[in-house]
Amino acid sequence: MNTTLSTHVFRDRQHAGDLLASRLQAIAPAGSAIVLGLPRGGVPVAAAVARKLGCPLDVIVVHKLCVPGDEEIAFGALASGGVEIHNEDIISSFGLPPHTIGRIATRARIELAHREHLVRWARPLLALRDALAVIVDDGMATGATMRAAVCAARWRGAARVIVAAPVAAHESVERLRQDADAVVSVIEPDHLLSVDEFYADFSSTTDDEVLAILRAQPFGVGHVEEDPL
Repeated sequence: MNTTLSTHVFRDRQHAGDLLASRLQAIAPAGSAIVLGLPRGGVPVAAAVARKLGCPLDVIVVHKLCVPGDEEIAFGALASGGVEIHNEDIISSFGLPPHTIGRIATRARIELAHREHLVRWARPLLALRDALAVIVDDGMATGATMRAAVCAARWRGAARVIVAAPVAAHESVERLRQDADAVVSVIEPDHLLSVDEFYADFSSTTDDEVLAILRAQPFGVGHVEEDPL
């Protein structure tokens, strides 16, 4: 575990992806996996990983369920396939009633469907059945969105699931080891206040940039066409 709280470990998301790919090479040999980025910020990191590992790239669409009034704190997440993950500790600590959770989740499902439709214009859904799935984000604080993504990959039939992020909070890594087959990071601080402190350039990734990245990547394997929702 790397607990050094050094700022600007990564120049940008591509640099972070290159470093992350080096950590992944031992457990995801060249051409052996399907790399899945979490839109939006995880996609450029995943693209760098996919290029270095010689693997096809896809996305797995996840939507955070955020505490009202604080978009940085997620009490859960949704993913394609009807996956819904809750963090009961956060729900309890903020006293979130069921009707508030339901209202937030309903809005999130609409946004999830919109984003899934958007990315499928650029990238048909790659089959995960019996595959090694490497799920990549640009950073992992609570791990809620990544847990939902792992569940979605399992639901789609992935044989093994590896979680990967350039920077990941130690506590979240330990939780995710219960869900994923492996968790890989470049730096793993004991306390992670903000992912962006580790990047010199943490500019927002736009939908147009995500679509351009997906269109530029070769398919590499077969795909399925059915709607994952």
